[in-house]
Amino acid sequence: MIVAEAKPFDEIKEMVNGYRKVLVLGCGSCVTVCMSGGQKEAELLAAALRIARGIERREATVDAKTILRQCDEEFVRQVRDELSSYDAVLSMACGAGVQGMNEWLRNVPVLPAMNTRFIGLCEGQGKWVEVCAACGDCVLGVTGGICPVTSCPKGILNGPCGGNKKGRCEVSPDVPCAWVLIYERMKERGKLEEFKKERAAKDWSKRQRPGRYTHRP
Repeated sequence: MIVAEAKPFDEIKEMVNGYRKVLVLGCGSCVTVCMSGGQKEAELLAAALRIARGIERREATVDAKTILRQCDEEFVRQVRDELSSYDAVLSMACGAGVQGMNEWLRNVPVLPAMNTRFIGLCEGQGKWVEVCAACGDCVLGVTGGICPVTSCPKGILNGPCGGNKKGRCEVSPDVPCAWVLIYERMKERGKLEEFKKERAAKDWSKRQRPGRYTHRP
């Protein structure tokens, strides 16, 4: 899932400073799961903006709403007329949602309330960890399902390096060495012979930007 976090409130407040009628739009997918941009968070942000405007004695309408996905035109189209009645939409989606909304709502500025962090997994209550760099050349099939490009700070494809100390990365004692994890996983599965194989250099040409994908049945 895509993990995102809310921008600092002062930055958000300044962003919508010139708009009298604002809709805080939550997204019902990834940011709802990571508890940063769903309906509850949209309502809290809208309330905070109303309070701030009230303290400044400035008239303003700040509403809150959530749609299932902001990165899908089908869901945006269903509420396009409603969204178009606002001076600005403050999006609590990831960067893809903000860009899609700006494309499909040409007459209304869509502003980002979030900072998109990474593609990750939940590792505990309220905690997420990055696990995928969307590199376009996946090696998980030969590394026990652990990504060295993301989990190793150096992105080493044939590790571990000399900075490994007691199973920890030299970057930080809080960071486990990705290649120690890969070794243990391959050992559990009886695949150590595969672990010993040398992996070719990454084909970064597969991660061209902007990336494009067309489904061909």
